[in-house]
Amino acid sequence: MSYPPTGSAAPPAPAPAPEPEPATTAAPPSAVPPPSGEGAVWAEGLRRLRAAATTEPGRLRVIGAVLAALVVLFGALTAWQVTDRSAAAADVLESSQPLSRDAADIYRSLADADTTAAGGFLAGAAESPASRKRYTDDIATAAKLLVRASANSQGSQTAREQIERLNDALPRYTGLVETARMYNRQGLPVGGAYLQYANDRMRTQLLPAARKLYDTETGRLGADHDDATARPWVALASGVLAIGALGWAQRRTYLRTNRVFNRGLLIATAASSLVLLWTVAGHTVARADLDASMAHGADSLRVLNEARIATLQARGDENLMLVSRGGKVTSGQRDFYEVEYAAGMRELAGPGQGAGAPAGGKLREALALADDEAGRAPVREALKNVREWQSRHAEARAASDRGDYEGALAKVIGTDRPTRESFDKVDAALQQALRHEQDEFQEAARGGRRALSGLAAGAAVLAVLAAAGAVLGIGRRLSEYR
Repeated sequence: MSYPPTGSAAPPAPAPAPEPEPATTAAPPSAVPPPSGEGAVWAEGLRRLRAAATTEPGRLRVIGAVLAALVVLFGALTAWQVTDRSAAAADVLESSQPLSRDAADIYRSLADADTTAAGGFLAGAAESPASRKRYTDDIATAAKLLVRASANSQGSQTAREQIERLNDALPRYTGLVETARMYNRQGLPVGGAYLQYANDRMRTQLLPAARKLYDTETGRLGADHDDATARPWVALASGVLAIGALGWAQRRTYLRTNRVFNRGLLIATAASSLVLLWTVAGHTVARADLDASMAHGADSLRVLNEARIATLQARGDENLMLVSRGGKVTSGQRDFYEVEYAAGMRELAGPGQGAGAPAGGKLREALALADDEAGRAPVREALKNVREWQSRHAEARAASDRGDYEGALAKVIGTDRPTRESFDKVDAALQQALRHEQDEFQEAARGGRRALSGLAAGAAVLAVLAAAGAVLGIGRRLSEYR
């Protein structure tokens, strides 16, 4: 019989096998949702563009689209800038210069009314109906032109302020003149005081406001001229860019195909070049004509208007010298109106006095600005009569200084070579010169406007033709790949 061994432990039972873990399936990575909406459209467009750029047909399509866009942009910019300058040229001719002329006529009418009132006062009961009518016509003209200026001030605050001042002061001035006339008819010396007060109103209120209105409208004329003559740099730059791109495209085509000409691209280049040359030539001619309208028209008109106003004021001072009879003096105890008359003569004809004195002042400036004999002749006539006027005035002044009031009055408004006759000749010569320069201005300004006519429409049509040529030219190359 056998016995189990003793003194030792039984061998350990084998460890149970671990339970197998349940099989796990790896989760697939989360899928990125495809783009949708506008993002999808842009993404797809960019993908196709990148794909197209890797092939020659795709590159040709991109080139064709860029060329068409460039020539259309060139045409649009040219039409825009030319239209803008053409509108400014029209404003110069039809708006700002007429307004400047009206402002000058307001100033002249007021100065002439004041001069005529003083002359009529000197004549007293012998005042002619023509003189009275001239005064009333001047006042009516100033009032009518103020209404027109108010309607066309175009939002200018300065112009509106001056028009309001003139509208407020003009009735007061005419009231003072009528009061002076009434007392003068009654033989009362207080009439002279009222007339001098009216003249002070004219000098300190009406004429300064009219001058500021004239300066404002003249400044607007200058601004419109600058707008009309500004160079269209944006259009020119876009034209150079478009023609350069067309030239590059034709060279690229030649290098890849050995074909010298691509008809479509050649048409596009020719049309774009024509627009560029037309723009340069048209603007150059317009600029030259508009500059001439200012240099030989507007500038001449400005100087002649100032000369005419100086003439009217000098004549008014000459009349008031006799009205006041030395009653108004300067701080140096000189006759106020004689001092003002001398200042007006210096402004009009320079510092010289007498028949042999050199010309100068506004008349010399007007003579230098006149560009033909038709413009210079009346200015020379005005200069000649100014010298004669100065000589006759000296005689009237000498009679006044001697206490010979009647003799001085005869020298000023009488019938034997009075200063009135010289003044009338000077004024008539300046009117003739003004009419001539006004015609010169309008002719030159019309020429500048005509130089731009048709350019905007022509640029648009030629730009469309150039775009079509570029597309057809590139299309011809694309057809070779089909």
